Amino acid sequence: MALIPVKAGEVATIVTRFEMTQRPKPAPLLSSPLRLVQWKEPDPEKYRILFRRVGEHWLWHSRLVISDHELKATIHDSQVNVHAVLDPRGIEVGLLELDFREPEHCIIAFLGLVPQLTGQGLGQWLMSQTMALSWRKGVTKLLVQTSSIDDPRAQSLYVKAGFVPVHRGVDVFPDPRLSGLFPANTAPHVPIVR
Repeated sequence: MALIPVKAGEVATIVTRFEMTQRPKPAPLLSSPLRLVQWKEPDPEKYRILFRRVGEHWLWHSRLVISDHELKATIHDSQVNVHAVLDPRGIEVGLLELDFREPEHCIIAFLGLVPQLTGQGLGQWLMSQTMALSWRKGVTKLLVQTSSIDDPRAQSLYVKAGFVPVHRGVDVFPDPRLSGLFPANTAPHVPIVR
């Protein structure tokens, strides 16, 4: 078995794509102290603050390095639904972004809670909300992907919800900690190779 070399200054991750082609049987929505609120045409800076709060620990960087124009083209599209997860005090502690731009498909573009809330069963609640919002009229397939540097519980959450893995690939990108986008101590589970 040969290792695939990755240049110093880059991060490599295994990305797994999952899909669901049958609507799950109706189930009661799980209760939670959290609530989901749709953001209509969110302000790019407010969106990026929440994106960073949820994803920085997992090195989510894609929406932080594009222009406001590029970001608005996606998050202001009428076929893209952005939802903030709010705690009982009204503080944004999670993100759900659903992309319906591809006919008959819903892509779960981003799904996550701040790291302080993981491991408390709240992901199950967020997944039940996601299922209720994703399977709207005309949708025949849900798609989502996660990577090996995301929360290790993500894949089992998708499988438990009824998703099936259909593709795996390697993504290589410049380490956002080395460019100063994130502090060097971010994502300690992913070593920096200089």
